[in-house]
Amino acid sequence: MGRPKSPQLTRERIREHALAIIDDQGLEALSMRRLADSLGVRAASLYNHVATKEALLHDVADGVMGTVDTSGFDVDWPTGLTRWARSYRAALAAHPNLVPFMASGPARRETSLRRADAVHGGLTSAGWPQRYATMIGASTKFLVLGAAMGSFAGGFVDDAEVYDERFPHLHGAHLLREHAAEIDDDSFELALRALVDGLRAQHARLFPQR
Repeated sequence: MGRPKSPQLTRERIREHALAIIDDQGLEALSMRRLADSLGVRAASLYNHVATKEALLHDVADGVMGTVDTSGFDVDWPTGLTRWARSYRAALAAHPNLVPFMASGPARRETSLRRADAVHGGLTSAGWPQRYATMIGASTKFLVLGAAMGSFAGGFVDDAEVYDERFPHLHGAHLLREHAAEIDDDSFELALRALVDGLRAQHARLFPQR
């Protein structure tokens, strides 16, 4: 009988297993050896497909960015900005352990740069000058990353006695954790609407002819 074939390695399969390790065990848990074990191959085999762990992380991050939607700029810039921000937050929320790595920027990642190009192009095509488009992109990213980093409401303990007397203005804070998902979602939407509405007003004031 012939020797059993090793599991077929593909870029997509490697990326999926790497992301699963990060999701389950954290960013620091990912190693080429652990990834190879997950794939049922020798670690040396991985280097035929990915040069380094850092290159692998960039590939994983690029795969996640592939789910981010920038198509709304074909409608108008407020639609594009809103759709981009919501889908960006959803992509990061699905893989919170990867957020610290993705926060550093697009680097040389193809898909990430395509998304950045679409956002910048959508804004400048709508009349925003280059500098403003850059700042709007950065501001939206700050909002999304802040929302993806962790829960605001979930950070409060559910013990009412903690807030009695010493923190009178937080007398209802013990109820926040129970409704954390709803409060966090509504808070993100509030901040996003405030950003877009504020930018609408600024666009009309600064560029009345556009």
